[in-house]
Amino acid sequence: MKINNFKAHTALLLAACMWGLMSPVGKAAMDAGITGLIMANMRMLGGAVCFWIAALFVRSEQVPLRDLVLMFFASMLGIVCNQGCFTFGLSLTSPVDASIITTTMPIFTLVLAAVFLKEPVTPLKVGGLVMGSIGALILILGTQGGSSKSGNIWGDLLCMSSQISFACYLTIFKRLIGRYSVFTLMKWMFTYAAIAFIPFSMHDVKTTDFTAFDLAVWLEAGYVVVFGTFFAYICIVYGQKRLRPTVVSMYNYMQPVVGSSVAVWMGLSDFGWMKALAAMLIFVGVYAVTQSKSRADIESEKSRV
Repeated sequence: MKINNFKAHTALLLAACMWGLMSPVGKAAMDAGITGLIMANMRMLGGAVCFWIAALFVRSEQVPLRDLVLMFFASMLGIVCNQGCFTFGLSLTSPVDASIITTTMPIFTLVLAAVFLKEPVTPLKVGGLVMGSIGALILILGTQGGSSKSGNIWGDLLCMSSQISFACYLTIFKRLIGRYSVFTLMKWMFTYAAIAFIPFSMHDVKTTDFTAFDLAVWLEAGYVVVFGTFFAYICIVYGQKRLRPTVVSMYNYMQPVVGSSVAVWMGLSDFGWMKALAAMLIFVGVYAVTQSKSRADIESEKSRV
């Protein structure tokens, strides 16, 4: 594996880990009184502030008006619809349901990449997706017990919408993502997202007593903003620049692995053969998709014939 590809896979793994922790941590903060709309707004506004500050310490890039317009639409799909729908959906449904639904994004990405980027749908790629899906479902369904909070159909649909929107973002704006640094891209996208989302959360902001939250709640919200948003998006954009959308989306299967591992570490669950089998299926599935041939690989082989 090339060193740049290794770094890209490492970045995607870190992003998946941070996002995997975000469901239980964010849910804890929302159970304490932070509404889904406020949490989503915190992510967008906090992300904008973090990326504008970080951009002060890197080389400035000029962005033409055409790309600024494209970044607006990219932010609507990749941030507003993705984060807004998922965060608000998580406030309505259970973390288990939300985790299960995140495993559907590679399927949407596979279809969209085939349509928009003309990526081939190879047997190896489909097999990897199926293995990853089975592994994730075994892991999640095998760890949920009678104490798990039941889901909600509207929350589940919102979480599903977030996966579809992010899959669209990965495929439609792949070229835009590759033209700019993560800091240039994200500072504009999060700014657009924060401005667009503020009107939806204004009522909740005005009616919420923020002084009633203790330090633990603020630390949980801070994790969502700093790690689940700022650092995770740095990692995901780094990986997007170097790997195919289908490969990027496969790392969604790592999120339930992280959630299960944290549950074991906290003594909330144990590690048995079922979880070992699930983890193996997920890792083999990710490997199969990364080894499948891309459109460029197939075209290169044809040119040599």
